[in-house]
Amino acid sequence: MKLSFNKNYFIAFSLLFLVEIGIAFFFKEGFIRHTFGDFLVVILLYCFFKSFVKGRVWSIAAITLGIAYIIEFLQLTDFLKHLGLEHNKWAALVFGNSFSIQDLIAYTLGIIVTLYLEKSNLVQRVTD
Repeated sequence: MKLSFNKNYFIAFSLLFLVEIGIAFFFKEGFIRHTFGDFLVVILLYCFFKSFVKGRVWSIAAITLGIAYIIEFLQLTDFLKHLGLEHNKWAALVFGNSFSIQDLIAYTLGIIVTLYLEKSNLVQRVTD
């Protein structure tokens, strides 16, 4: 892996970030907030990593999924309390506060879609 800026992935990351902000602002409950947002967040993270790191698609996808899983499993503990962030609404929004198998499924599906998009080279075609 090598550091290298990729504007196409950064554009994709920026657009997905705006969508995630919209979801957080307009949807307080339901499928869009809790499942679709988790599906999109791994794609967002993948695009963020690809914005700055040139590496193998599968490696970056695995690292992204691993980070998502680790954060989800940390929700089984009171790690926000150990960090002194248990009352911080932004920390709860970013890291979540309850473990869910549905979230793990959403993350996995998000990475599968990411790998499909990479195979079809869609990010490059959309942002060119």
